[in-house]
Amino acid sequence: MPDTDHPRVASLYVHVPFCARKCEYCAFYSEAARGEVVADYVVALVRELELVAADLQPRTVFFGGGTPSLLTLQQWEQILLAVQRLDLLGAGEWTVECNPATVSAEKARLLRAHGVNRVSLGVQSLDGALLDRLGRVHTREQVFKSFDLLRQAGFANLNVDLMFGIPGQTMARWRETLGEALALGSEHLSCYEVIYEEDTPLFEQLRAGQFDVDEDLACAMYEELVERAAAAGFQQYEVANFARPTRRGTEAPAEAEEVTPGGPRSNPSAQPAAIPALACQHNVNYWRGGAFYGLGPSATSYVRGVRTKNWSNTGLYCEQLACGSRPVESREALAPLSRAGETAAFGLRLVAGWPFEEFQRATRFDLRAHWRGEMERLVEKGWGHWAPDRFRLTRQGLRFADAAAELFLR
Repeated sequence: MPDTDHPRVASLYVHVPFCARKCEYCAFYSEAARGEVVADYVVALVRELELVAADLQPRTVFFGGGTPSLLTLQQWEQILLAVQRLDLLGAGEWTVECNPATVSAEKARLLRAHGVNRVSLGVQSLDGALLDRLGRVHTREQVFKSFDLLRQAGFANLNVDLMFGIPGQTMARWRETLGEALALGSEHLSCYEVIYEEDTPLFEQLRAGQFDVDEDLACAMYEELVERAAAAGFQQYEVANFARPTRRGTEAPAEAEEVTPGGPRSNPSAQPAAIPALACQHNVNYWRGGAFYGLGPSATSYVRGVRTKNWSNTGLYCEQLACGSRPVESREALAPLSRAGETAAFGLRLVAGWPFEEFQRATRFDLRAHWRGEMERLVEKGWGHWAPDRFRLTRQGLRFADAAAELFLR
């Protein structure tokens, strides 16, 4: 229910848990799409939207998965009409994740006509053999075709998702994929190293000794990524995320939140630059510890100091909503210091790190007082830089951001 003493929540995430086929590396909650289950999910999602709509005024919306673009035109129409009926349109940034194999001209036009203005295209690789290795269902040809379809439908803000450190991926293959992906001319680039998580086929193959992980090669691929992205006009603003500072054909400067340049030879004490205008604002809200609603099976919400998680079971999710209840599996009210530690850890993924005054406004804790020892340890390792106004990770520290973040958790 809405809290009349607080402003409405400005970020909405919707999890669409269906895929044509589960990828070898994926540990997110998802399942193969079955017609009747997907139809039930759409009805349940609309009901969940109805339950939280009064407490929502979205500035950012993100449909992730799974494969949201797997939904049919009719199913998307059901969802979009519900969003319109509930007065949830008008977000400044509305992203939908798409698989290149499931983009059509009709679907692209429908999404754009209802206010979706950003698409994240799950490319992962442009090498056919590596796409097969990952269990992806699309081809390299479908990437180029779907990118063109999205442009023709009027999308002026596109993200390309890539992966590196894939088993069998050489530096030469990575350079080829980077070159072709950058030539597409997207506004945003997200590049992730393959993570071997338990309960995934790729993890089992690694444990069985079917391949080895070459950490030195992965580091070299990351360095290549940062250099090539910068040369192509992208600005690194987070460990794995790069965006253009302006839309192509405009001279408008980026809005000024500060981020240190990510070039390979940047000085640890270099002056910060602004977060690029085309950064993913939805994700920046996560990294800055902002509130959000998460809808759909397995989705997490963080609203007014309470974290809730929905059931990771589509059938149970639908059943509970059919009874008029939110499908919440767990609820946790974090202690203020614990939440501040999480906020510190997430925020350090941003190249800008945490300005001390901004952190104190967001959490009511002083980063310098409560985490002084942790910051000093990171400085000693060469992973952190303590400036008069902020603490941030160095170029080396960003490469190991997860390990650095663990120090801040309480």
